[in-house]
Amino acid sequence: MTIADPPILSPQDWQRVAEESGIEFVGGQIVEKPVSVESSRIGARIIRILANEADSSGAAEVFDSSLGYKVFPEDLSKFRKPDASVIRADRLAGIDPTDGFMRIPPDLAVEVLSPGDLAYEMFEKVDEYLRHGFKLIWVVQPNTRTVAIYRADGSHAFLHEENEITGESALPTFRCKVSEFFATSASFPTPQGA
Repeated sequence: MTIADPPILSPQDWQRVAEESGIEFVGGQIVEKPVSVESSRIGARIIRILANEADSSGAAEVFDSSLGYKVFPEDLSKFRKPDASVIRADRLAGIDPTDGFMRIPPDLAVEVLSPGDLAYEMFEKVDEYLRHGFKLIWVVQPNTRTVAIYRADGSHAFLHEENEITGESALPTFRCKVSEFFATSASFPTPQGA
């Protein structure tokens, strides 16, 4: 195993990559995650739904995409920022709440696909998450209104909007229809040419 030297970035660049949503640091490079209005809306909705249950049960904390995870020992400067993440409350004991990064992998990571996401990059990210202790990953696909679930034990599932999704061991009391992730109270006009 080789530990990479930290990259040379200005203090302003480090501040930006550490605090700004949608920016990760991978392979010594700042990587901006593609986003869309739709993926941002769905990500915010998923956070709200998960946070409501986490607050009610007291079993976990839910984090948004501004929290970076530094859990990659082969590259100490690398961090990833899932669109949403959940960590069980019992695992947060001893974590410094003022740290700019989370130093333990989440129990659940959520990635909401945008039109600019490439399938092979998402598969690489899911594999990387699983190899580094992420227990449960949801990959949410707005276009097909589906969720692909990947687990640390190697099992996976593919859910459609009529299916029920649960928080499994990350948030055991959580359950809802997948369609709840895609519900909207606003109506967007149909794009030209659609």
